[in-house]
Amino acid sequence: MDELETKQVRAKKMMLWVGMISISMTFAGLTSAYVVSSSRADWLDKFQIPNAFTISTFLIILSSATFYSAKKLLIKKKIRKTELLTFFTFVLGLLFVYFQFKGFGDIINQGYYFTGAESSITTSFLYVLVLLHLAHLFSGLIVLLVVFYQLQKGSYSGLKTLGFELAHLYWHFLGILWIYLYLFVMLYK
Repeated sequence: MDELETKQVRAKKMMLWVGMISISMTFAGLTSAYVVSSSRADWLDKFQIPNAFTISTFLIILSSATFYSAKKLLIKKKIRKTELLTFFTFVLGLLFVYFQFKGFGDIINQGYYFTGAESSITTSFLYVLVLLHLAHLFSGLIVLLVVFYQLQKGSYSGLKTLGFELAHLYWHFLGILWIYLYLFVMLYK
């Protein structure tokens, strides 16, 4: 790898880190607002977080494990197995999304909506946190599809694995971010 290529790799990694730090700061601000708002008289103290969010948490953890294994297999140049685990990671990501929306359905079944007379500040915050995370997760799913396509084209070989590495880092970041949000909402009542 020549000096220019090394600088480009560093720049791309730095851009991803800046993006992830920005996303983290956004969620730090939202969870801070959640804490401040919890002192309001209309805050729901007895609201139950739907079990679908717990299931989706296990799915995102499992998807991180499969993508981690895929990276290990890529290093060993076992491309077909890497493809399989990358695809499985994508499917787990889709299941995560499904259970997120199932969680929204459960909140609606409890009688709480995002806005309007049937909304509450508590559930509105939950909607915002989950939907914003889902927006970032959708970008992660697109990245997984691109990585899968690049694997099938044979684009990742030797030391040329930057796209896979960046996707790997971002996907784990999304998992850690969701675990933080889940634990925050579950433990802060």
